[in-house]
Amino acid sequence: MDLFTQLEEINKQTPLAELLRPKNLDDFLGQSNVVAPNSPLLNLLKTQRLFSIILWGTPGCGKTTLARLIATKVNAQFIELSAVTSGIKEIKETIEQAREALRAGQKTILFIDEIHRYSKTQQDALLPHVENGTIFLIGSTTENPSFQVIPALLSRVQVIRLNPINDISMEKIINRGFEYLEKTYQPIRYEEDVMKFIINNARGDARCALNLVENAYFASNFSNDTRMLTVDILESITQKRNTRYSQQEHYDCASAFQKSLRGSDADAAIYYLAKMIEAGEDPRFIARRLIVCAAEDVGIADPNAMNIAVSAYKAVELIGLPEGRIPLANAVVYVANAPKSNKACVAIDKALTDIENGLDFPPPMHLRDSHYKDAEKYGFGKGYIYTHDAPNVEQQFMPDELKDKKYL
Repeated sequence: MDLFTQLEEINKQTPLAELLRPKNLDDFLGQSNVVAPNSPLLNLLKTQRLFSIILWGTPGCGKTTLARLIATKVNAQFIELSAVTSGIKEIKETIEQAREALRAGQKTILFIDEIHRYSKTQQDALLPHVENGTIFLIGSTTENPSFQVIPALLSRVQVIRLNPINDISMEKIINRGFEYLEKTYQPIRYEEDVMKFIINNARGDARCALNLVENAYFASNFSNDTRMLTVDILESITQKRNTRYSQQEHYDCASAFQKSLRGSDADAAIYYLAKMIEAGEDPRFIARRLIVCAAEDVGIADPNAMNIAVSAYKAVELIGLPEGRIPLANAVVYVANAPKSNKACVAIDKALTDIENGLDFPPPMHLRDSHYKDAEKYGFGKGYIYTHDAPNVEQQFMPDELKDKKYL
């Protein structure tokens, strides 16, 4: 390193989460489904075979760490780009570095953080080099790759789903953090509920947990060469937790919301309503899902459900949030508790399917429009009986080809 780089490293305050990043797979916690003994990934790495992957998981679950550990395990050149700050130019430069490394007998792993932020063109630029083996791609994303990564690139990679860090692993990670700080600075004692508070606050995000450990350690009371950490101190330095809500969770919560309404579980429907509101979901979107459920799932069993759902939509448009949560909650409880019938929905879908499959026939002659001058000479409307004049007379209303068809 040159002098300026050395000074930069000396003066930089490296976060605890970075200092404690695992150096080998044995220390990598929370993803036993991926790195367990004899797991497919570990078995592949033992053979020194590389393959392109996309690591999909929530923030702080270890995507970047796992990518670096894979590169170390197979002794590959590791080049890291961020999709936020890089583009085609940086990709081309990386390819040249990878070619130089190949001439020296070394493979290259290109790690792209937040790969879902790359445009289609930028993702296309990776394709030939992944396909011909110049680079092995490891992308990380918090979003569902099925929605954010182009199909051509998806077909050339394996998607590995990483889970949020479980509570047992999270406790070990937090303990590592306190042990490092105690070894480096002073001992610390903390209340019994401190561990539970940090785990609950982190929500499976190891980086978030270690950041809180570090901040709480230096914010703790200090006397007699020992620090004391209380839950009150944690609460004072912890801002309101943001609801985790990716694009995938947008779809998942909307799906769970509508299925809870359909299943007449008002409590679950209220919970998903609250989750969507807290995450900043457009309340009109929520109200539209409510209207759909009132039409599709309640249907003719209680036609008033549609009126209430539409009224909730109009109310939200008029008053917005936070007050709009009340008419939404009222409508959610009503629709959830209403009797259910999807007969009308099933009937219209059957009819649409028939028409799409070629059963597209004109109305019988006696039902056709006869309100114009030449209709009579074509036989349109001939034989039609006005129903109010003869309500007991049976008539055929279906096309001749479907006269016995039933949709309800």
